[in-house]
Amino acid sequence: MDADVWNEQVAQGYDESSAHMYAPEVLGPTVDFLERRAGQGPALEFAVGTGRVALPLSARGVRVAGIEKSEPMARELGKKPGADVVVTVGDMTTSRSPGTFNLVYLVYNAITCLLSQDEQVACFRNAAKHLEPGGRFVIEVFVPELQRLPPGETARPFLIGEQHVGFDTYDLINQQLVSHHYTIVDGRGSTFLSPHRYVWPSELDLMAKLADLELSERWADWNEAPFTASSRSHVSVWRKPPHRSAPF
Repeated sequence: MDADVWNEQVAQGYDESSAHMYAPEVLGPTVDFLERRAGQGPALEFAVGTGRVALPLSARGVRVAGIEKSEPMARELGKKPGADVVVTVGDMTTSRSPGTFNLVYLVYNAITCLLSQDEQVACFRNAAKHLEPGGRFVIEVFVPELQRLPPGETARPFLIGEQHVGFDTYDLINQQLVSHHYTIVDGRGSTFLSPHRYVWPSELDLMAKLADLELSERWADWNEAPFTASSRSHVSVWRKPPHRSAPF
């Protein structure tokens, strides 16, 4: 994940640009789901960002820590009232947060910010190292939209609004996409480009096996709607087998 993408300017405007992700109907089910999987134990958020999920989860009484590569994003989290989340600044593929956890989670497509298969595998392995036996690793991520991409085309819009237009451009050979965001606020335009490596549910399952994790749940969303062939996203849960150490 390129910390240069998540610079000071982006960090300062992140919450405003992601306001729809703070809506109660979005954030409430997310926190409910994670609180149930954490149980009575601590939780660790990879790519904790500005604390959109970590802070309300912490407010529920779950002890939450975070790993975040972008120092500006971590600073924005630290400015918030009641920011009782210990953040380790570092890469979620290699950095260690003190202790072990009942739950490690990665939300809002953040796994795709790792731009190679090796990095994504390393993320699973790092999650497994942090988990207690029986602990869970949760990922929320989109299902690649290739079925909706017309033959021969490499771009698809995902948002067309009065002040914000967004579209993805695809590199089908290298399993990459770039999200383009063009925003106008108070008559001034801004551009934000974020690269991603899209990944299929079955590929994530193989990564989990390499980390000695077992698929235990897969839903279409945080409300636990059934995952089907037409689902555009999924929330998947892999479990570390009880009383077994990771094989690496």
